[in-house]
Amino acid sequence: MTETHADYQLSQLDQLEAESIHIFREVASEFEKPVLMFSGGKDSIVMLRLAEKAFYPAKLPFPLLQVDTGYDFPEVLATRDNWVNRLGVRLVVASVEEAIKNGVVIDDGKTSRNRMQTGTLLNAIEEEGFTAAFGGGRRDEEKARAKERVYSHRDEFGQWDPKMQRPELWSLYNGRIHQGEHMRIFPLSNWTELDIWHYLAQEGIEIPSIYFSHQRKVFERDGMLLTESEFNPCKPGEVAEERTVRFRTVGDLTLTGCVESTASTYAEIIDEIAIARVTERGATRGDDRFSEAAMEDRKK
Repeated sequence: MTETHADYQLSQLDQLEAESIHIFREVASEFEKPVLMFSGGKDSIVMLRLAEKAFYPAKLPFPLLQVDTGYDFPEVLATRDNWVNRLGVRLVVASVEEAIKNGVVIDDGKTSRNRMQTGTLLNAIEEEGFTAAFGGGRRDEEKARAKERVYSHRDEFGQWDPKMQRPELWSLYNGRIHQGEHMRIFPLSNWTELDIWHYLAQEGIEIPSIYFSHQRKVFERDGMLLTESEFNPCKPGEVAEERTVRFRTVGDLTLTGCVESTASTYAEIIDEIAIARVTERGATRGDDRFSEAAMEDRKK
């Protein structure tokens, strides 16, 4: 008589991993030309690790796409290059600076490079003919992201309409699109920041060193600690000083704040995140503080 294990259950992380791998395989089989948006931050690294597992031992069946603001942290770019070289994948870099030079986006001296990423990204998707773009967005990050489905439709102008979301009952995804349209795919939709850190610890994944506690010259602006650099000089009245900090999220260094922290290991970061009451974007992303609907406006 064969023994059965009726009480066998997957852990929460195993369930999330299985769901994400299923999404990657669905997209690879359904869409003609997908691409994975890879910034070198923790969420996109977890996403890339899941993609690696989904198709192992074969190589990834799609390239990576990074939108480079020109103001990225060097530690993040170094980690990005390490992953690209290890996996042997093609990396498409869409430069905001090049987009400004070519008239794709306009630099009016007021708009941040972070916001100019939108036009730069859409231009790269159109030029390369990508029909689906994997993103590392999670529903727990921000109100607009909580509205999006796993398959998030974009029209021929790259616009997102929250009223045009498609049903996803029983994990069935509708990937039908017309010419010029594309889908944004979010394999990490159901993950939380804490899930991400537990998975990073479990897998022993390489991430940028600035996620861990280190000494950095920072100054305070709008309630955030920002990095002093040639791209981000102090304004009158602001004073830069060395502090022990780490980053919860990484992006444009002129807008991405850090938090004071002594957490230098995965376990210490997990303990810190477990009691945090402000999301990483709410705490450290300047571009999402302009209004309650800042991100939703950009998506539209």
